[in-house]
Amino acid sequence: MAEGLVVANDGEEYHGKLTCFVILSCMMAAMGGVIFGYDIGISGGVTSMEPFLKKFFHDVYIKMKEDKELSNYCKFDSELLTSFTSSLYVAGLFATFVASSVTRAYGRKASILLGGANFLAGAALGGAASNIYMLIIGRVLLGVGVGFANQVKNTRK
Repeated sequence: MAEGLVVANDGEEYHGKLTCFVILSCMMAAMGGVIFGYDIGISGGVTSMEPFLKKFFHDVYIKMKEDKELSNYCKFDSELLTSFTSSLYVAGLFATFVASSVTRAYGRKASILLGGANFLAGAALGGAASNIYMLIIGRVLLGVGVGFANQVKNTRK
């Protein structure tokens, strides 16, 4: 059941201004949702690419090549591949709880910078990865960045 809320302002008008700082702050906060959505699209596509599977998930690649009757729902039956995909989301969940304390103690700016630094480090590690463990650690750092960015986006002060 949908409910609404009406806030009375006693006839006073809000006199806040739309400044460049406000616009930039809103854009930076919205980036949390953008990077989360972008990652969903990218990770789904990358995990089905043959060169990626051949390099990092060779057993899945071999299974996919051997069995031509296997559907897309069954060919990626790998706990390691599932760990790779879900590590970002689990890290983002836990980072959101930590980010609320950081935001409360140090403010939004510190949380946005910390989240951005983690996301940048995760992207660099993922790009330079030579094995699956580097990929997973990179995804965890990406998740921390996404968690911080999403928490800051939803914080009102």
